[in-house]
Amino acid sequence: MTDADVSADSEAVLVEQRGRVLLITLNRPEAMNAINGDLARGLWDAVEQLNEDSGLTAGVLTGAGRGFSAGMDLKAFSRGEDIGPMMTFVQNGAEKPLIGAIEGFALAGGLELALSCDLLVAARGARLGIPEVGVGLFAAGGGLLRLPSRVGYGKAMEMAITGDPITAEDGFEFGLIARLADKGSTVDVAMELATRIAQNAPLAVAASKQLIKSTLGATEAEFWAIQGAHTGKVFTSNDAREGPKAFAEKRPPEWTGT
Repeated sequence: MTDADVSADSEAVLVEQRGRVLLITLNRPEAMNAINGDLARGLWDAVEQLNEDSGLTAGVLTGAGRGFSAGMDLKAFSRGEDIGPMMTFVQNGAEKPLIGAIEGFALAGGLELALSCDLLVAARGARLGIPEVGVGLFAAGGGLLRLPSRVGYGKAMEMAITGDPITAEDGFEFGLIARLADKGSTVDVAMELATRIAQNAPLAVAASKQLIKSTLGATEAEFWAIQGAHTGKVFTSNDAREGPKAFAEKRPPEWTGT
C-alpha cells in the first residue's frame, strides 16, 4: 500500500494509508454519505484492511463533504439493497483502534457508525442524533446499546424517544466526544491522535482496546479471565522483546506487530 488514495470496493468509500494509520472516507457527499449497498460494502472492506494489515495500528473514519453521515439511504433501503456489511461493522467494530472524525452531523445510522468507533473527534456545532422514531423506525444499528454508556441513561433515553439531536459541545460534556475541533479540522485532529496511538506497540494497543471494550460491566473475575486470553499473545510477542530493548538502547522501537 502506498500513501496514495485508492478505492475500497467502490468509490463510495476511499482509503488512504498515512504511515501506520488508515484514513477511511465515506464518499457520497451528494447524498450526505447516506448508507447504501456500495457504501456498506466499501466500509467493511476498509475495516478488514485495517484489521488484517500488520503495517497498520489505527484508523480514522470520516465523511466527505459537509457531514459525517445522515444515516440510511431510504431510497436504497426501499430498493432492497444489501447493507449487511454495515451491520457487520456496527456489531463488531474494528479490531484495532478506530477514531471517528465528525464534521457537520452524524445522524441516525450515521451516529451509529460513529458509535462503533472507539474515540470521536467532532467539530464544534456538529449535530449528533438518532431521529428514527420520527419516520416510524428505531435506531437498530447499536445506538440504543451504546448511547447509555456514552452519554448516561437519561440523555440516551431522551435522544432515543424524542429524536432530538445534541451538539458536539454537549457530547463533549457527556463524554461522548473525546476531542472538540474547529470546523474543517476534525481529520487533522483525529490523525494527530491516531498517529500518537500508532507510536505504541500494535498488539498491545489492540489488546488494550479490546479489553476496555469487552469488559464493560464485567465482574473482576470475568475481567481477569478475559485478560488472560490476551496476555500470552502480547507478552510473548516480538514487540514485547523489542520495547524494553529499545528503551535500554535509548532508541525508538521498531514495531512489527508480531
